[in-house]
Amino acid sequence: MDNLPEFHIVVPARYASQRFPQKLMADLGGKPVLQWVYELSLKAGAKSVTVATDHDVIYQAALDFGASVVMTRDDHENGTERLAEVADKMGWKADEIIVNVQGDEPFLPVALIHSCVAALHRDKEAEMATVACVIDDVTDFFNPNVVKVVCDEMQRALYFSRAPMPWDRDGFINIDREGGKLPADFPALRHIGLYVYRASLLAKYADLPMSPLERWEKLEQLRFLHQGIKVQVALADGLPTHGVDTPEDLEKLRKKLP
Repeated sequence: MDNLPEFHIVVPARYASQRFPQKLMADLGGKPVLQWVYELSLKAGAKSVTVATDHDVIYQAALDFGASVVMTRDDHENGTERLAEVADKMGWKADEIIVNVQGDEPFLPVALIHSCVAALHRDKEAEMATVACVIDDVTDFFNPNVVKVVCDEMQRALYFSRAPMPWDRDGFINIDREGGKLPADFPALRHIGLYVYRASLLAKYADLPMSPLERWEKLEQLRFLHQGIKVQVALADGLPTHGVDTPEDLEKLRKKLP
């Protein structure tokens, strides 16, 4: 994408995972999952790409495949806290842009990274950006595991929720929740968990308390909205390939390899 600003990519890499322990070290076509993520991050043209971990196994593996890696504290509650520590250690300036690329997303489209960076760059008042795509499947719309987002006219997030939103007061009276399609012009958007931050926001993240809505919805991004932080939303053409949450996910990705 032309005229992109400079940006950094940080790949938070945890060793432990409840559903799939050591998944970032799992073999995918002869390379660990984490190496795929690092290599796609390099292709994005970032000013720097850094793996951030708190475990010796991942630290050594990242060094072995040539990554720049930073050892972080082991008490972080989420990847955002790990990003904030890296930004501080690196001494990045307040206006620098930092992309959080999850270590279990080996086939994340580079174009999606560029789109999200560009969206934040265009919106000078926003402090972070994320991605969404249109929902047309009714089952997805009513699925609480599919996070929805509604936006204002500037394409900034108004709210994120696991609940179906917006609500068609008249049209949903007798809707079949197990199949079918939503109307073509219905503004239902599915949140895609890619985040881009200004370093200034990461610097103050640790001081932002968990919001009441975040506590109920279990959605970290509500912490930012609760504090009045503007979140720009880039629109993707469709849902990217699913990451590695389970051994079954990994097997599906193996079948996609040439």
